[in-house]
This record gives sequence, C-alpha cells and structure tokens, in this order.
Amino acid sequence: MDRTEFINQLKKLNTNEKTTVELYHEISSLAMNYGLSGLKKPAARNAYYLSIEFLIGRSFFNNLLELGVLEETRQILSDKGIDINVFEEIEDAALGNGGLGRLAACFLDSAAGLGLPLQGYGIRYKYGLFKQAVRNGFQVELPDDWQRFGDPWSQRKEGEKRTVKFADMTVTAVPYDMPVFGKRVNTLRLWQAEGSAEAEKISEYLYPADDTEEGKILRLRQEYFFSAASVGELVEKHLKKYGKSFGNFSEENAIQLNDTHPVLAIVELIRILTAEYRVGFADACEIAQKTFSYTNHTVLPEALECWNAELLEKILPEIYAILLKLHLKQKDELTKLHCTQEEISEMAIYASGNFSMANLAVYIVHTVNGVAKLHTDILKNSLFRTAYKYYPKKFQNKTNGITQRRWLMLCNRELSELIDRTIGKNWRTDISALSGLNPHIESIADEFIRIKTEKKRQLFEYIAQHEGTVIPNGFIVYSQVKRLHEYKRQLMTAFAILEIYKGLKDGTVRNFQPSVFLFGAKSAPSYKRAKAVIKFINEIADKINSDEQTNGLLRVIFVQNYNVSYAEKIVAGTDVSLQVSTAGLEASGTGNMKFMMNGAVTCGTMDGANIEIVELSGRENNYIFGAEVDEIERLKEEGYNPLELLKTNELHRYAVSALIDGTFTDGGTGCFKELYEALTVGATWHKPDHYFVLHDLQSYVAALLKINADYTQRKAFAVKQLKNTANSAYFSSDRTIKEYSDCIWKIME
Repeated sequence: MDRTEFINQLKKLNTNEKTTVELYHEISSLAMNYGLSGLKKPAARNAYYLSIEFLIGRSFFNNLLELGVLEETRQILSDKGIDINVFEEIEDAALGNGGLGRLAACFLDSAAGLGLPLQGYGIRYKYGLFKQAVRNGFQVELPDDWQRFGDPWSQRKEGEKRTVKFADMTVTAVPYDMPVFGKRVNTLRLWQAEGSAEAEKISEYLYPADDTEEGKILRLRQEYFFSAASVGELVEKHLKKYGKSFGNFSEENAIQLNDTHPVLAIVELIRILTAEYRVGFADACEIAQKTFSYTNHTVLPEALECWNAELLEKILPEIYAILLKLHLKQKDELTKLHCTQEEISEMAIYASGNFSMANLAVYIVHTVNGVAKLHTDILKNSLFRTAYKYYPKKFQNKTNGITQRRWLMLCNRELSELIDRTIGKNWRTDISALSGLNPHIESIADEFIRIKTEKKRQLFEYIAQHEGTVIPNGFIVYSQVKRLHEYKRQLMTAFAILEIYKGLKDGTVRNFQPSVFLFGAKSAPSYKRAKAVIKFINEIADKINSDEQTNGLLRVIFVQNYNVSYAEKIVAGTDVSLQVSTAGLEASGTGNMKFMMNGAVTCGTMDGANIEIVELSGRENNYIFGAEVDEIERLKEEGYNPLELLKTNELHRYAVSALIDGTFTDGGTGCFKELYEALTVGATWHKPDHYFVLHDLQSYVAALLKINADYTQRKAFAVKQLKNTANSAYFSSDRTIKEYSDCIWKIME
C-alpha cells in the first residue's frame, strides 16, 4: 500500500455508528499496512537496545506523524464530522516508569527517523506501570490494563517463541513486534511470558516490589527472562547464517545495555557459547566484550543492582557458576595489573555474598557511557574511578536527548507552525536548523506569547476534565513533573510554595503575578517517604486552593496518573521548568529538555543536563540556584547542620514545622513526622537532610520570586523562553543516536 492508497481507503472508511474504539482499530490497521509496506531487508550490522522499560506513550498520533499522514487523517476525519482528538481516550502503553523508559522510546524513534538499524528488546507487561489514583491525598495503585482497547500496533509472532529455563520452571517467551516507523521501519520486540500461572507473573507487572524474597526472585526472573530470550534469538539467527562459527558475531550484532537490568545478557551469551556450542571460556568472554556496551543512568547505590549469590544459585545455577568464573578471571587480571587489594575490591564482580551488575558490565563491555557531561565526569572521578584509572578508553559521554517529532511537532503544532513560518520546514528533518530562529526572536515574541497562552488554555482545559479543578487564565505555570524521589526534591518545592503562601498572607510578598505550581509524579508502591511527599503536596494544594484571600494569586495542582499523554500537554503549556535535584545526583534528565524545546525557562540546580542547557541557551535566560557539586561534597565532608538553619530562618521553620504542628494531617500514619525527622534528625542509614533541601531552600524561593517579577515584562520573558527553544537542537535524540551509532555501535543506513 502506498500513501495515495492509504488516503483513498481512509476517505472511503465508513464511520457511521462506529465506536471510537472500532474506528481506532480500523484506522490503525490501515496505517500498519501502509507503514509495513516500507520494510527493508535486515541490515548487515544491527544494534540492539535491551531495556526493561520502554515508555512508548500513545502510538496512534505518533505513528501517523511518522508516516507523514497525520494532518491528512485529521482533515479527512474532520470532513466526516469526527474530531481526531477523540482517540485520546485510548490509553498509553505504560511499559515504563520514567526517564529511562522514555529515553529508550525516543532512541528507537530517532534511529528509525535517521534510517539506522536499531532494534529494541523488552518485556510486554500485561499491566505495565500501575495507574495512579489519589484518594484523600494519598497515592493509590490500580492495575493499568493498557490493552483493554486492544493493541493494533503489535503483531504476535507465534512461530518465533523461545524457551527460557530457570532451575524450578520453564517459561515460554512469545514475541510481540511493534514497528517503529521512520526513514526505516525498525522493530521493538517485546517478550510475553507464558506457560504456568507462575510463569505468567514474569510479564504481569513492571517493577514488582522487591522488599521480600518473593519480590526479589520475580525481579530476577524478569531481568533474566528478557535478556535470555533476546540473546538466545540473536545467537540462533547467527547459527542459521554461519553455523557454529562465532568469531564474527560481534561484527553483526552490537548490544546496548540500558542500565544494569539487562546485564545478565552478558552472562547468558557466555553460557550459550560455552555450554551449547563448546566455545572456550576465554573466547566467549572476548566475543561478549566486543558485542556489549553499557549505559549507566545513576550514581545512587540502591539503583546499581546487586544480586544475592544464594538467590542466584537457587534460581539460575548455571548463571551463578559463570559469574563465579568471571569473578576469578577478573581478580586474576587485576592482580596482573598490580592493582591494590582496595582497588580490586572497588571493581569486584563478587563481594560480601553479592554480585554487582554494574561492576560486571564495566569489566566486560567495550564501552561505558554516562548520559550528561557532569554525570560522565562523576563516573570517571567517583563511581567507577578505579576502573577509569585502568581502562580509560572504555568511558564516553553521550548526553541524552528527546525526539522532537513527539515532543515538539506532535505536542505543540502551534509552535511548530510558527517555526515553519519563520525559518522554513527544513528543521523538521534536520533539527540543527532550529538555531536559525535566533535572529528572529524579537520579531516573533508577540506571536509566541499568543501561542503559549493558547497552550496553557488547552492544558487548563485538560486538567479541568481530568482533575475537576479549574485554573483561571493568565496564571504563570511552574511545573515539576517526574518520578517521585527524595533526591529530585519535590519536597523542597512544597516548602517553597508554603513560604510564598505565607508571604502573600502577611503582605511581605507583593506584586505577585498569579501562579500555578503543577506536580505530576508516581511513587514506587513501597517507597513510603515518596508517598508521604505526595500526601503533603495534596494537603498543601487543598489549603491553598481553598483560601479565597490568596487563591486568585496562587494555586497548586497534583495531577493524577502522570503519563506521556499528560506530559505532552504540560510541556507545551509550561512557562517555568522546575529541575531542582541535589547537584550531582540527577544523571541527565530528559524532562528538562522537553520543556526547553517548548519554550520554558529552567529554574534549577547545576545538575545533569541542566548544565548543558544553560551553556547553550545562556545563563541569563534561565534561573540557576543552589549548591553545586563541589559545595555539596564539601558539606558532606565538613558536616552540615540543618537544625541551625531552622533556628535562624523563620520562613524555613514555618514551612518545615507544617509537617508536625497540626497544620496538615497525614491521616494518622505518622509519615509526616518521619519526613520531619529525616530532615532534622536523620536515620540509621543517613545524616539529617542528606539531600540538602534546607540548604538550598532560601535560594530556591528567591529564584522563584525573581522569575515572578521578571514575568511582568512579558515580551522580555518571552525572549528568554524563545532563546531556549532556538538553542535546544543539541538535545534532540537524533544527535544522541548519531553519536551512539558513530562512536559505539558502528552502524549505518
């Protein structure tokens, strides 16, 4: 089917008396037939992206955009009396949690857009990430049945299923292929676990709670399941082509490990080669080394997975045995390099009864990359400093990116059309052309203001529909939308809002422009502090939104079930992007890039990709506050007493005391008191205020008030916003993927 035939068939489509879901399936089926007609033969060398998450979002609109027929479809449906936006009721494929999974989806999009052969491998979760509801201010997790409308964008490949073996069960891995459309049609292959009821649990939920042994075993099964199915398939394809000669395996297959979740794929490849095809252990290790590369996404110890040796021996005895051999091989090599015992311990695959997946990856792979300049420097100088000392050539930086197709062209048609009118449409295929906006910023600022006002109106309408909360027009929009974690410091924003609220009440904050603070975040189900922060934010929202003295100036909204579709509305309608993590802890961030591209200024710390955002768009066009990495490290070494800050700063004392003075209720759970003690007393595993919330709070409030004052000069503020859009091309995932392709995978069109 060619493009003309697709359009003709769409025009002939009978839409009478059909439900939205029926039309969704018929149009999706037409688009699939059209898109798959562009399939090419497999490339000589492919890259494979192994990720436990792919936060795809809604496929319908994005695929029509990628196929170049979105506007025609919109018009044809309009002629039939149907608004294409009715398909927004079709839910997202929630197969990811946050930035890790969204990055994976952006990478696949960019590779297809550039014509590069990158295929994805992951898990087809039945429910994916939970659907979040907020009841009495608390997060409630509900099953997210994303397939309830059907899944017309996937094809079950019954004839290509595989078997994955554990010590206590055998599981069938059935592949479902989702095409990724672009200049080339690539594939995201997601494995579904089938067999016994126990086997099917493996692909039931994303990230089962791992605070019990049963939960840990299920997490381990998930990670091995999709790693083994993926690697096993690649080996089988190689066998059919070359027989039992594996010397050129790495010449045709480049495998990227997206964080530590798929690192067992390394061990599985070695197991298959040695146990099933009699390849020598040293040779198998060399093949693995030439095949695999690893992306690190975090410096947080709890996210650098370690597997208990007894658990591994119980569930995966062959993998356990190979891990021990790898440990001994590594120890022997490091000894020959004259490493000290301390250095060997720092790099050890096995220590204290646990196997370190990060250390295994760094030891075996040919390339380790961080995801922002600062993050990569931290990997070299801190987290993997000893490995960097002995293997410096392994380390590279690949600053993250986002796909401009979804995150500008799709979610902000109005701004995209303004760019078209100003510099032409070349930027749509060559994002570097976006910098051509710079000479025109002053002349288009008024039109940008009109567009931003319209995107805010659309956002407020969406919030009214989904939250039942009306936000008056004319409000500045500050947004902090991301996974809920202590280091991301949503709690600090909550305290800042309380301080501004007090200033409005007592008259010390004057000439304040009406502002709404938007939060969107899901907490891991077992993360008690994060769930307490959600409750605290909702308590603040109830109080502030109902205060008639100030609610014409200040509002707070916590949006429920924040997902890709919500993000598409929020990034387009936001004025100020809140990126306030403790310096040194946010590896990169990608939300900051989405906001930047859509014309929001960044209010943030010098952390992750914020640093590069400021470098490219100008510090004068953003609002930077708080301690930088060097100061944080000094505070850790010399000591830091948050209680002294509370004694000397009345506003801080007011905000923090609201956790325990009866201003708000935690429903008798004691969770607010625990948050208060985490800040003031600490806990057995950390010092007081270990994320330096109170240290940075005063400068944060000052930055927020400075933004509010600057916004009164609306055109000058719009210039700052447009400077961000005009200089955001670097943060396209097209650039990132090109760098991976050229420097790590060595793939080409």
